[in-house]
Parts: sequence; C-alpha cells; structure tokens
Amino acid sequence: MASPKVWLITGRAIGTSSGFGRRLVSIILAHGDRVIATARSLAKINHSDFHDSSNLELKSNVYCAELDISVGTAKVKTQVDAAVRQSGWGTVDVLVNNAGSGLPGLLEEGGSQDVTNAVLSYMRQQRSGTVVMMGSRSAWKTEISGMLYRSNSLTSILAMAETMALELEPMGIRVLIVEPGAFRTEGIYSNRFDESNPISDYDEERGKSVVTFSAISGKQPGDPDKAMKAVVEVVCGEGRAKGREWPLYLVLGKDAQEDIGNKCARMIRHLGEWGDVIRNVDLDQTSTQ
Repeated sequence: MASPKVWLITGRAIGTSSGFGRRLVSIILAHGDRVIATARSLAKINHSDFHDSSNLELKSNVYCAELDISVGTAKVKTQVDAAVRQSGWGTVDVLVNNAGSGLPGLLEEGGSQDVTNAVLSYMRQQRSGTVVMMGSRSAWKTEISGMLYRSNSLTSILAMAETMALELEPMGIRVLIVEPGAFRTEGIYSNRFDESNPISDYDEERGKSVVTFSAISGKQPGDPDKAMKAVVEVVCGEGRAKGREWPLYLVLGKDAQEDIGNKCARMIRHLGEWGDVIRNVDLDQTSTQ
C-alpha cells in the first residue's frame, strides 16, 4: 500500500474552514492522506470542521497552521517551514494553492507564488510532487463588467501555472490548473462590490453590475463536494482519473465548459477569418538577405 501523501492547503482570509478548502480537507482525510490546513489565523480553523472530533485517527492526520500569504517571501517561507516541521511529517507531496481565488487583486500581491516557492524546495529535494492551482473560468471569460481585478488575478494564476508546468516537469513535479465554474460555497460573494471611486459616466453600468453580483450567492449550480472529490481523484490517479494521461487543466462545471469552449471557438474563428492578415506581416524575402 502506498504511503499517505502530505497535502498543504492554503486558504483565503477565512482559511480552510469553509468553501473548497473545508471540503478538500475532509475528502483527503477520508482518503487516508495527511493535511496541513492553513489560515491567516488559527482561530479560523477547527478540527471539527473536517471530521468527527472523536475520531482520533483522522485527528492525527490533520495539522492546523497559521499562514498569511501576504507578508512577503521570507516570512512566508518561515511559516511554511515551521508548519512542515511541527506537523512531524517533514515534507509536502501536494500543494493546493487555494488562497486568493475569490478575492480581487493580483495574486494577493504575489502570495501564491511565495507559497509555491517555499513548498517547491521540498518537492525538488524528493524529485516528486504536485502543485494544484485553484483558478476559475473567469480567467477565460473576462468580458464581465465590474470583474476586472478578479479576472486579472485569475489570468495571472493561469499564466504562472502554465509556465511552472514546463519548468518543473524535468524534476518530476506536476502542475494541475483547476478551472471551476460557479459553485455553491460559503462566502465567495461576501466581498462588497468596490464603489469607492465612482465615475458618473459608469453609474448605469455599475448599478447593473452590483445587482448581478449580489444576485449570484445561493444560486450557483456547482456542488463543491463533487468538485473537490474530482481534484483528489486526479491527483491520486484514482476513480475516473485512473489510467488517464495527466491533464494540465481540470475544468469543473457545465458553465465553465461552456465559457472556455466559447473563448477557444472565438479565437479559432478569428484565426480563420483574419488569416490573410495574420500571415502577411513577415519580412519580405529580399529584405532578409
């Protein structure tokens, strides 16, 4: 039987006690693996969030640690090393970068990259590991009024992860980019729509965007438990992922499939319709001699 994997999961400000993070921890523990569950404050995490507190075996397989990904490279590294050491497991086999996936901003000011760099030192040493980047279909559907900062952050995650996959493959480290659609998790739409710098020309558009944003909560079609089960299956090569080639991308949800498919189709259509212009910009042969 394979040794249990050690997973380190980052979380948003509310930590791994809600949303995708809480579901993922519970599913990983049920799978028999170990988890370093993190949040900015330990007060945000409870063992009872993940399992029956009377189950001592499951309790021994989760270590809760404080990790604030916004404090800079050196301090993030110190926090990660402390969590790995104090857990008693001494390494990380799977990193799930879940922090910032629902927040506006640019990768939480570099925090996701800082955590990844800190964990990669363990994976490089053992020449194996998996980095899971929680993105969103919003990286592909950026044409949504009022969502510039969120889309900017998520497209940065996508670009960073695609490059990492190429650079880390020779060291036996895999990257999985998870692109979920709308899932019914707690708090994802609790952040207020930013109206701190209103410009009168946008009053009508802003009003529509606020109404649309506020109406989503509680109506998302996706089941977060099913989504996180799919992530674990892919990482472990089990269930529906057994025998399949490793996917760089894991799109989750019918809405995500539709939005990403539409963007790809639009680009392919553009390449066909504008092919004569696209291909007719090289230097003339006589100019290159």
